[in-house]
Amino acid sequence: MIVTGPFSSGRQAAGLPRLPTPPSGWPIGSYATYEEAQRAVDYLADNEFQVQDVTIVGVDLMLVERVIGKLSWGRVLGTGALSGAWFGFFVGVLLIMVSRPEEMWSPVLLGLVAGVVFGAAFAAMSYAFTRGRRDFSSASQLVAGRYDVLCRPRNAEKGRDLLARLAMGSHN
Repeated sequence: MIVTGPFSSGRQAAGLPRLPTPPSGWPIGSYATYEEAQRAVDYLADNEFQVQDVTIVGVDLMLVERVIGKLSWGRVLGTGALSGAWFGFFVGVLLIMVSRPEEMWSPVLLGLVAGVVFGAAFAAMSYAFTRGRRDFSSASQLVAGRYDVLCRPRNAEKGRDLLARLAMGSHN
């Protein structure tokens, strides 16, 4: 499996440590955003650089929680019911496979109704337990203050030269 995202997981790639290990290598570039660091590594790849020697390291990590909106009983119940409806619909579709053809829509309808009821009930219980201590919804994201591109020493000088060309606007 090829790991393609900043926080992807999957099978262990050959040559990578199995346990969390601090990164090694010489810094060849530093960027304000992950997108810029990714663009730099892409530039290295486009210029036949051995990118398997490169690591992108997020430095000064922060957990950013962006508040989306205020929670109310209506929003909690509506969101719970909608979430339950999707799950109930899915279960109903699975039940179609084992039901008789003339009863095709009964399992879907039953799953949908049960999903709405249970989804709203579980959401209500969960919200009631907070007792107003968290009356907002949010989305969390892990970000870094900067992103350093490190390279194994054997190719660091070549990588630094290529990234200097990128920074100066000479893309060849």
